[in-house]
Amino acid sequence: MSGAAPAEAALSRRNLLRGKLAEGPAVAGWQDMAGAPTVPGDVLWAVHACGETLFVGGDEGTILQFDGALWRRSRLSARVPVHAIAGDPETALLAVGWMGAVWRFDGTDWRLERGCEVGADGKYAACAENTPLFGLAADGEGRFWAVGDDGTILHFDGEGWHAEASGTRFHLRAVTMLGDGRVLAAGANGTVLIRGHDGAWSAGDCPVATTIHSALALAPDDVLLAGGRYFLDAGGFRGDLLRWDGKGFRKLDPGPGVTRLRALAALSGGALAVGDRGQSFRIAGERVTRLADGTSHDLLGLAVTASGTAVAAGDFGTLLAGDGATAPAPVVRTRPAPCWDRMSTGTDRQIWAVWQHPETGTAYACGEEGLVLRREGDGWQALPPVGTLGLHALAASEDGGVLAAGQMGEIHHFDGTRWRRHFDLKLDVTILALWSDGAGTMIAAGDEGLVLRWTGESWTRMVSGTQSALYALWGPDPEHLLAVGDSGLVLRWNGRNWQEFTCGSEAFLFGVWGTGLDNIFVTGLSGTIRHFDGQGWGAAPTRMRNDLLAISGKGAEAVAVGTAGAALRHDGKAWRSEPTGFDGGLRAVSATGPAILAAGDGGAILRRRGP
Repeated sequence: MSGAAPAEAALSRRNLLRGKLAEGPAVAGWQDMAGAPTVPGDVLWAVHACGETLFVGGDEGTILQFDGALWRRSRLSARVPVHAIAGDPETALLAVGWMGAVWRFDGTDWRLERGCEVGADGKYAACAENTPLFGLAADGEGRFWAVGDDGTILHFDGEGWHAEASGTRFHLRAVTMLGDGRVLAAGANGTVLIRGHDGAWSAGDCPVATTIHSALALAPDDVLLAGGRYFLDAGGFRGDLLRWDGKGFRKLDPGPGVTRLRALAALSGGALAVGDRGQSFRIAGERVTRLADGTSHDLLGLAVTASGTAVAAGDFGTLLAGDGATAPAPVVRTRPAPCWDRMSTGTDRQIWAVWQHPETGTAYACGEEGLVLRREGDGWQALPPVGTLGLHALAASEDGGVLAAGQMGEIHHFDGTRWRRHFDLKLDVTILALWSDGAGTMIAAGDEGLVLRWTGESWTRMVSGTQSALYALWGPDPEHLLAVGDSGLVLRWNGRNWQEFTCGSEAFLFGVWGTGLDNIFVTGLSGTIRHFDGQGWGAAPTRMRNDLLAISGKGAEAVAVGTAGAALRHDGKAWRSEPTGFDGGLRAVSATGPAILAAGDGGAILRRRGP
């Protein structure tokens, strides 16, 4: 008994926090936060520490709170993403997010204070108050600044919110207090703005046209800025780390292979940065040191508690804790051998669609300038071009031939020997998708909400109810079809009309496929995969951040492909990434026949090895 009391008394608040947050084996300085009420589909954007109390914000109005002993998970009334949290419960604690949402914490619950205005149609209104907000900073005296899309800057002066003229239309993503009464905001295209003591905003001369996602003031004239730029040649983002000394900007060197940086937090002796693919860095003066990754998921939010524990949050419910001072381990990555082979096509034209007969395996591909290829053994043979316009879609015709469609609303028919024009919309509208049951029902969809139906004698235009582009079609039969498109749009055909079928995402959707009405996948921007199980939509956990441009499947197996040679395979249980050995964009995939084929940039057609 006499020996137990001193040991218990010696248990520091920091050790208690670590015991609750980071149980289990250490992973290169980062540990999973055991016991946190996360689910694999969570996307966690923001972490904020008030002493040792943590607040974590995420998609669908998710708020996680840890008081040092227990976790609490709650859902806000406005179920939109929570992007930033700032302040403290004693003075004022606020959160901001999508649709201009501003929430205030009363010590127990969060109350919507601004934004999320709903129109007469029951949908969020297109108004200035609904402009998405991404960054939030507090001065400790009850005043706040929030920033967002279209150069939006809002100031809470203790009594109400007021818009301030930023002088820019570039999206703003970060804001920080400089400590001397001034405020710094930053965002797209290297935009950096300084709010002087007179309340006016002026532009800084940042030489790097990067999108700045986070800004951290270490002193009034010492600010770190972190972000990233998209490079077409690399097919992805590269990270940027800048330092502003009150007079000018200079780039810091985080080393090779750095992806987009998302969040910064002050740490003893410097700062910590985290970003895409789980990368993290220690910053001390001009020196930037890469820390070994604790996860492969994107890290989007970061905070450091009063005792020095760093907490990072991100995709797929990722929540990590560490001291941020762990000696960096060398990052050694080995690339697994590709399980896809590139086939000979004899062309460098971009390929937009690939299709194969489910029984015979006869395969066709089409693309730029009327390009049509037919598979011949292990290679592809060019057929006579179908005019000079681009072709974006293929499907079976009712007589056993093939349909190809694309620009100017043209549809062509191939009977195995020659092409003939099947339909001409005579409008500058591109057909992007074709669907056929092979028995006489054929549907086409494309730009400006275009939907066409083959009646057996002619193509007739259907009322889709949208002006948005439709990129893909799928359905188990002619009475049950889905079309996907811009900004999370999903349309459902019930045999009588097209109706919106909300999938819970605002990402552009480029692919749709399923095995039945109770098992449907849609794919889109930034690795988006949503799954419908017959009751509702949910996020499908993956580790992919590439845009997923197409999906196809057969039986329980599905394959999705996208930018930078991305490929994912679903085995009926989970999605797994597969190396393709190809760095260009893959824009089409077909798994309906005996082979799995993917096609895309530079005339590339890949065939997956094995079953």
